[in-house]
Amino acid sequence: MALFNQAYLLAIGFIAGGLVADFLDGAVARMLQVNSPLGKELDSFADMVTFGVVPGLILYILIAEGFSGGGFSGQLQWSALPAFILSAFSGLRLAKFNLDTRQSQTFLGLATPSATIFVVGLLLIWQYNSFELGSFVGQPVFLYLVTLLLSYLLVCEIPMFSFKLNTLSWKGNEIRYSYLVICLLLVPVLQEAAVSAIILIYLLINISLHLSGRKVG
Repeated sequence: MALFNQAYLLAIGFIAGGLVADFLDGAVARMLQVNSPLGKELDSFADMVTFGVVPGLILYILIAEGFSGGGFSGQLQWSALPAFILSAFSGLRLAKFNLDTRQSQTFLGLATPSATIFVVGLLLIWQYNSFELGSFVGQPVFLYLVTLLLSYLLVCEIPMFSFKLNTLSWKGNEIRYSYLVICLLLVPVLQEAAVSAIILIYLLINISLHLSGRKVG
């Protein structure tokens, strides 16, 4: 409802809460040693809403805004419906993740929370016209391409590092810690535009490592 009412910052706050809950639920379950197949499925169901439906809806609104040029009316915009391709691929990604035993320490493909963060970043750039890029990221053609690219990245076989740490030492976590430092440096420089930028850098790091034949973690 927050997105439909154009209360974008409130919606982003809810998404941030979902990200925190998604990070903590697994950690708490492991700490308490409580897990079950039902809990795993319910977790994926919740993720499908936060990291599947929501980013698709954000892209839908941005595309609809791009075509109308006069504000989102709330009426069905057929030309914006391809945005929900991302939602469909997010569901496929979550289903594959539940069945894939290879993704215990690293990911294969982009995780759904990362895709959602990137889309939220686009919304912020559009909202605040960061670096005069608002009109560019609001172009329907650009958003169609983003939708297709993110959908592919969700289900591709490119290894990507996660933040599941076996130890807090530098050794073995060099890439993770270096990436975190880069993110911290980007926030004051790029401000709201840093949200999408940190995911773009994450992708570039992982793709570079994959092409060079190095392990990501």
